[in-house]
Amino acid sequence: MNHASKEVLAAGLASIRESPKDEGVLNLIVRRPAIDAREVLELGHLDPATGLAGDTWRTRGSSRTDDGTSHPDMQLNLMNSRVIALLAGHIERWPLAGDQLYVDLDLSAANLPAWTRLAIGTAVIAVTDQPHTGCKKFAARFGLNALTFISSPEGRSLNLRGINARVVRPGVVRVGDVVRKIGTTDFNGSG
Repeated sequence: MNHASKEVLAAGLASIRESPKDEGVLNLIVRRPAIDAREVLELGHLDPATGLAGDTWRTRGSSRTDDGTSHPDMQLNLMNSRVIALLAGHIERWPLAGDQLYVDLDLSAANLPAWTRLAIGTAVIAVTDQPHTGCKKFAARFGLNALTFISSPEGRSLNLRGINARVVRPGVVRVGDVVRKIGTTDFNGSG
């Protein structure tokens, strides 16, 4: 696989910056049933206790908790669909990023500060304050240029790697659903 060059990535920033601010669309749902396994879904069930039904968030744990259990503020990973299209190319490669929800929405910290609530389908999620960063697997799948691109100061401010979120209200989400900003919630996500 040929990875995107620095020039291609830099040129793609204009399109990324044009992502909708208040109302976008859910382009892809991906469940991770096991390490490095991906299932593309047309419909997903979001739940405050389990995140995306059938995903391994609950069982995989986190290095960011004292006891190694799953981090409640890292239930869901959202990535801007314009960013992943630039990095991965064809939509069949998007799931390699490891995120569950791919949305055409401005995920920048300025547009979606921590605890901003988003309505998707019949569910409501809240953006959390946990950073979402690139890793060795990300670099192996999309190239070192991609990792440098998302990790740059501008890439971090735009949240090009994506954001973490938690489910506030359970519900069903479908590919094509509107993703809409609906306000903020308190510091612990309980709304």
